[in-house]
Amino acid sequence: MPSELDLKFDDMLARVVGPGGRLIIGEDQKGRSIVTNFPATLPSFFRTFCALNAQVEAIVAGDERLTFADLDQWSEQLAHALASRGIAKGDRVGIAMRNCPSWVVSYMAIAKAGGIATLLNGWWQPHEMQHALDMVSPKLIIADAPRAKRIEGVCGSCKLVTLPIEQPLSAALTPLLDGVEAGASLPEVEPDDDATILFTSGSTGESKGALSTHRAVTTGVYAYATGLIVLLGIMTEENRAPTSKRTLINVPLFHVTGEVPVMLNSFVISRTMVMMAKWDAGEALRLIEKEGITYFVGVPTMSLELMNHPDRDKYDLSSLTDIAAGGAPRPVSHVERLGKEFPKAQPALGYGLTETNAVGCSNFWGNYAAKPDSTGRAQKPFVDLAILGANDAHLPPFERGEVAIRSAANIKCYWDDPAATSAAFTDDDYVRTGDIGYLDEDGYLFIVDRKKDIIIRGGENIPCAEVEAEIYACPAVAEASVFGMPDERLGEVPVAVVYVEEGNQLDDAELRAFLEPRISAFKIPARFIFVDDPLPKLGTGKIDRVAIKAQYRR
Repeated sequence: MPSELDLKFDDMLARVVGPGGRLIIGEDQKGRSIVTNFPATLPSFFRTFCALNAQVEAIVAGDERLTFADLDQWSEQLAHALASRGIAKGDRVGIAMRNCPSWVVSYMAIAKAGGIATLLNGWWQPHEMQHALDMVSPKLIIADAPRAKRIEGVCGSCKLVTLPIEQPLSAALTPLLDGVEAGASLPEVEPDDDATILFTSGSTGESKGALSTHRAVTTGVYAYATGLIVLLGIMTEENRAPTSKRTLINVPLFHVTGEVPVMLNSFVISRTMVMMAKWDAGEALRLIEKEGITYFVGVPTMSLELMNHPDRDKYDLSSLTDIAAGGAPRPVSHVERLGKEFPKAQPALGYGLTETNAVGCSNFWGNYAAKPDSTGRAQKPFVDLAILGANDAHLPPFERGEVAIRSAANIKCYWDDPAATSAAFTDDDYVRTGDIGYLDEDGYLFIVDRKKDIIIRGGENIPCAEVEAEIYACPAVAEASVFGMPDERLGEVPVAVVYVEEGNQLDDAELRAFLEPRISAFKIPARFIFVDDPLPKLGTGKIDRVAIKAQYRR
């Protein structure tokens, strides 16, 4: 039976998207819901919302404070500079920087210049970076100094420009702005033009480039904005609407959560973004108090670290109205603690993929407290949710199958990978998530398992096959199996069971040291279990992963 909040939400949603409402909903060529009275391309999106929110503080980064008008002005100037440097419609331009104003302005400028903003994972090691660069062949990479050092040996003929991002924005952009003509024209960008490439790991271990159109990205933003507009309408009618909107940018902007529901959504709802260079719970507490943060979102471990921090009680966190999570499951015990630790802040959880531009389901406020193990209902009217059975048949409530999402926010394809693209989509345009779940009678989604052999450590996807391949590169290793172990702080962590070649010696420290230069730190197993006998096998001769998990996850 629908909750009281569900009924309020549905009633307010009908008013927001119905006749005379703020949003006009239409359909794309495939019959999927889109917003028709908001900009459908990123250049128009930025120019429109920066004009509407011109004098609102957009970014706070240390001592630097920039309005939305500032962002529009600098990105316009940089877009013309990129065009003068030869960037044309469809060219890939990589961004490899930590969170900073230059990251946001570079993204805006690439879109305005008609390029494809290619969001490179700032935590990648050189060989991981090289795989992505070889795949998408960017014409230009904009990087900060630490990442430029990792990239310069693997970028080939690609032009690499290093920005001094520690300096104010005007100085940080100088390497791109100096010595170019300002008069280069910018192209007309259409909704179906390519806009972004984000990278997502598959079970094979090699990252794939998820390509989105402008329509897909903007629809993803509007799906989140619509939900917030509805909730704001409910709060306004109940005389408890917030007087300001300020969010902490504490998740990486190269992840879809940081890009779409946090950064881009802030342009629509006129929300100030307070930058963090990297996650630090103590610094987050300080900034929440100092800047009056109202909205906090991160992987579940981040809110847990706020609650557990020894200085938690030294700070006034009463400005917080919402504490959201995404990117990984949040343990039910965390939801209960949030209510006690932050009584004025409502909990929320989002569920989506890189392949859906973060769009999918949301669970919030009292509904989340009532069903803390659910990812929530589909984000209507933009999302159609299905549970797939045999031959992709749509299953009824309470039957388990693969979760699938249909939306105009879904990616166009995987870059230069038609086989992976074909495998990802059903014939009726649903994206297969790789998650196993079911819907209850109220349309709430419950995730119970994953099809893909992927570990989600604090929001980071770790392909078991990739970690195993790097372990096998160690000459002393005969057999290895990697799986996820439940972890209270990070959701799950990788664990490796290792059988060493007879006659060889290998310990935890040696294997860890071997892996450190080969894969990102978050992929290195939290624990190595060395066994004396070969790993159990199936009749086919393959390692029996199910048996190993069953034995060691206990």
